[in-house]
Amino acid sequence: MESFCRFKIWLLLVFLTLLQMGHGFYLPGSYPHKYGVGDFLNVKVNSLTSIETEMPFGYYSLPFCQPKEGVKDSAENLGELLMGDRIENSPYRFKMYTNETDIFVCQTKPLSGEEFKLLKERIDEMYQSLFINMRRPMLPVLWVPGDAAEVIPTVGNSGSDAPGYMVVGFEVVPCNVQHNTNSLKTLKMYNNYPSPIKCDPTTVSAAIKENEPVAFTYEVSFVDSDIKWPSRWDAYLKMEGSKVHWFSILNSLMVITFLAGIVLVIFLRTVRRDLAQYEELDKEAQAQMNEELSGWKLVVGDVFRAPSNPSLLCAMVGDGVQILGMAIVTILFAALGFMSPASRGTLITGMLFFYMILGIAAGYVATRLWRTIFCGDHKGWVSVSWRVACFFPGIAFLILTTLNFLLWGSHSTGAIPFSLFVVLILLWFCISVPLTLVGGYFGAKAPHIEYPVRTNQIPREIPPQKYPSWLLVLGAGTLPFGTLFIELFFIMSSIWMGGVYYVFGFLFIVMILLVVVCAEVSLVLTYMHLCVEDWKWWWKSFFASGSVAIYIFLYSINYLIFDLKSLSGPVSATLYLGYSLFMVLAIMLATGAVGFLSSFWFVHYLFSSVKLD
Repeated sequence: MESFCRFKIWLLLVFLTLLQMGHGFYLPGSYPHKYGVGDFLNVKVNSLTSIETEMPFGYYSLPFCQPKEGVKDSAENLGELLMGDRIENSPYRFKMYTNETDIFVCQTKPLSGEEFKLLKERIDEMYQSLFINMRRPMLPVLWVPGDAAEVIPTVGNSGSDAPGYMVVGFEVVPCNVQHNTNSLKTLKMYNNYPSPIKCDPTTVSAAIKENEPVAFTYEVSFVDSDIKWPSRWDAYLKMEGSKVHWFSILNSLMVITFLAGIVLVIFLRTVRRDLAQYEELDKEAQAQMNEELSGWKLVVGDVFRAPSNPSLLCAMVGDGVQILGMAIVTILFAALGFMSPASRGTLITGMLFFYMILGIAAGYVATRLWRTIFCGDHKGWVSVSWRVACFFPGIAFLILTTLNFLLWGSHSTGAIPFSLFVVLILLWFCISVPLTLVGGYFGAKAPHIEYPVRTNQIPREIPPQKYPSWLLVLGAGTLPFGTLFIELFFIMSSIWMGGVYYVFGFLFIVMILLVVVCAEVSLVLTYMHLCVEDWKWWWKSFFASGSVAIYIFLYSINYLIFDLKSLSGPVSATLYLGYSLFMVLAIMLATGAVGFLSSFWFVHYLFSSVKLD
């Protein structure tokens, strides 16, 4: 008799018996679903993913068993599609509280040379699939190697008054055995295998071979558990080195806050002393001091001179305000639990929603800044609003389109479908652009900010500097980077290592701290430039805090070289660098806007305090 390779999967289901149940608090959409004995549990499959390639593929791109009714796509939200999720039905079905053994699913046709090669490549690249319990909120299946599929019960209740059963966890142990093809010819899907199957997950007793079929079976065991319904995600949200994570974040917060406080105190004392000395003199003494002294007091007639490329600066500041607002609101909602891992894709969907809504703020800030630079001129606000609406989205569209062509060429499910591209373009031009124009209209109607001093007709010559200004600007980004590099490691590990990031409370604190540090770093650097009579502070204040993006990009390259060693192929590396470039561009605009606006407020306040004729 001819032998063939086949896989056997042992599925361990954990459930909670609901008899006497108290009451608990659940966020919208997180209420438990109860099953009666024998009720079917529908399990669906997601895309095949690997941390070695970062390119997802459809589950049925490999020779797996398909459902009797055919493969059907599940309804997916915008965030799931952008993440590359392709959720489809599967032939696996289970009955609640009913143990089943040796259930036959199917036997494939003999593997062709191409199918065998593709399957071997996917195995070598460590591809895996995410099984999902399709009852909202969706609970993924946890794969356990070897004989580690033991469940430790914990105390818990459901918060409902009706009896029934709830699924609070899935664990899967795969193994493979070798059998005779003749014993499977008469079996149909969901029939019991004629003889008991001995499956040892720790050993490999069969190998996949070309021109031989592959058979799939599974068995299900239910185990009583006292895991609370709100705690059902604990097995998935465990992060290695949690103590280091918490300690490092707390340590960074304390150190950065302490340093920022010292810088702020020294800075305020210096400015107040200069102002006091300047205002105590009479007019003749002030004139004499202006001839003898140097510093920020000598650039009174040039400090508000319009910068180069003012429309580009307005667009970048407006986009930065929009991105920063989106990040703060999204992280706050996630920290409050409204965007939990139980609802797949909601985080990205929420980011897109808040980004479009905050187009009003972007248009308002950019247009009002434009009018301030040109002393109240209403002309050009429509052009500035269009620049804001198209600058960052246009660059993002170019980057994502380029990466999408790479994914399309690899036949990856991570490629954005053409229909979704059309939807994104419609959201851009039908919602985001009009809202930005509305914000620009209100910004044009709002009173512009009056300069406290007049600008001379002839620019003042900037004296030679001891150190190049760009060197100070680049060095200024190190302090903001120190506030987030630890959290950045956990975020990147969750994104590229297939983990789940969930400590949004810490991330929100780090975000607020980053804003404060960026504001102070840019403010101090602006004061240093004014003290050496360098009145061209506009762009320098933007890049002083925005230069943190350079260090984040360098850290991304370091992460690629030393932490993603298993990442294979130039396409995968290009995708990683492309997404990293998109990320650092957004961070540069957000942090740059913080630095510029804080510096603008400081310069306006500083020269408003000087008494002039």
